[in-house]
Amino acid sequence: MDFGIVELSRLQFAMTAMYHFLFVPLTLGLSILVAIMETVYVMTNRPVWRQMTKFWATLFGINFVLGVATGITMEFQFGMNWSYYSHYVGDIFGAPLAIEGLMAFFLEATFVGLMFFGWDRMSKTAHAIVTWLVAIGSNFSALWILIANGWMQNPVGAEFNPQTMRMEMTDFFAVLFNEVAQAKFVHTVSAGYVTASVFVIGVSAWYLLKGRHTELARRSITVAAAFGLASAFSVVILGDESGYSATHSQKMKLAAIEAMWETHEPPAAFNLTGFPDQEARETHYAIEVPWLMGLIGTRSLNTEIPGINDLVAQAQDRIRSGLIAYDALMHIREARDAADPAIMAKFEQHSGDLGFAFLLRKYVEDPRTATEAQIVAAANDTVPQVWPLFWAFRIMVALGLGFIATMAYFFWRASFRQMRYPDWALRLAVVMIPTPWIAAEMGWFVAEFGRQPWTVDGILPTAMSVSALSITEVGLTLAGFITFYTVLFIIEMGLMRKYILKGPFLDVAETEAWARSHAARLSGQHSTDALTTPAE
Repeated sequence: MDFGIVELSRLQFAMTAMYHFLFVPLTLGLSILVAIMETVYVMTNRPVWRQMTKFWATLFGINFVLGVATGITMEFQFGMNWSYYSHYVGDIFGAPLAIEGLMAFFLEATFVGLMFFGWDRMSKTAHAIVTWLVAIGSNFSALWILIANGWMQNPVGAEFNPQTMRMEMTDFFAVLFNEVAQAKFVHTVSAGYVTASVFVIGVSAWYLLKGRHTELARRSITVAAAFGLASAFSVVILGDESGYSATHSQKMKLAAIEAMWETHEPPAAFNLTGFPDQEARETHYAIEVPWLMGLIGTRSLNTEIPGINDLVAQAQDRIRSGLIAYDALMHIREARDAADPAIMAKFEQHSGDLGFAFLLRKYVEDPRTATEAQIVAAANDTVPQVWPLFWAFRIMVALGLGFIATMAYFFWRASFRQMRYPDWALRLAVVMIPTPWIAAEMGWFVAEFGRQPWTVDGILPTAMSVSALSITEVGLTLAGFITFYTVLFIIEMGLMRKYILKGPFLDVAETEAWARSHAARLSGQHSTDALTTPAE
């Protein structure tokens, strides 16, 4: 194996994924916020809500186009850079991606045009329904992508077929209702809702500081603060659920996030901060919160959470078990249809550990010839680099708690202080605009980097998943993607800045018509009061 190819392929996919996820959270959140605003417009018929809907929908549309452009590239990469991965698990991974394209993306793409160009061609109610369908399509897209990703984190509902040398789906509903995928979906979309809420509050705060579009800005903050507060709580709760799921499905990732080298008596403490030392297998200057990790990870006070060292020892045992499965598999492949039932039984007994035997391919062509030292080295490879995971997780959590505090403050000011905000809070809101993206990227880093050395956890090592490409080919495409995506990002920022500076479009005719109608209603009300009130 050429590990230069492996690392470059990983870097390319990481780069394209992180660029793509600059656009996804805002698309998810703005789609819902725009739909909420248009619903209020339908209910109240007030032009300011139509103005709000159109303005934030314009920013949604810019972001949506860039998200689609960067997302399509990622799907092609599975066949281009990760061809063995696509061959090995395509039966499972390809199904949710296909459904996402057929059910979600087509729904979203079909109605997005009607949303932007149907204002004067449809009734208000019909247009609001279209806007909600765009929002539903956006979130359905995230659902199916995260079902696919959740299966990579917790591969259920599938088994290895020794005749085809591939993983094959055995239970679609197990894949669909995978506990990791479901928790990951709600956690991810909630993070998108927080991102959009912080964005809307920040832009609206800038308008208030400048004294522009104040009616639109105050109402936008009111909607975003309420929506964002609920979403921020959801992010924390579902993040906790993800930690609980990791206790069962990804023990090494959880131990690495916590820099938990040794297995402690339950309930385990939570390392609030510290400096992990992977060579010494200890965390220097750790500040612990007693019991907290045990409660988060096990929901109990008497369940043990294994440490990294014990998990490495377990990995050695699984590698040896996997070697038995690998040897039986080679005999089955040689015998074809006439495989010895005893060998088949041996393979079935140890097939769950076959992926661990594949870890030895880094050191030797035929895993069966591996030495004891190579087995130990392969087991140590199951430990991801700890300090980046440790700190990325804590940055993400700190930002998440900050979002709760920020949303709660703006919700309180909107609800009980007549939508009036001090200048310091408005300036803070503007400064906070980039922080949800930082938290989201940290979350994806923890999820994906923490799974290494696996593409599919416990099943297929990353080093075996790549295509047979040269370093030059991958390096050139990596440079091309970085250049192209950077240009797209600059275009996105330029367009967003342009339309934010320009501000919302004011429909004078509609505003005047509404004002006349409103005045007529008030006049009629006063006339009725005069007729029904007894003369003094």
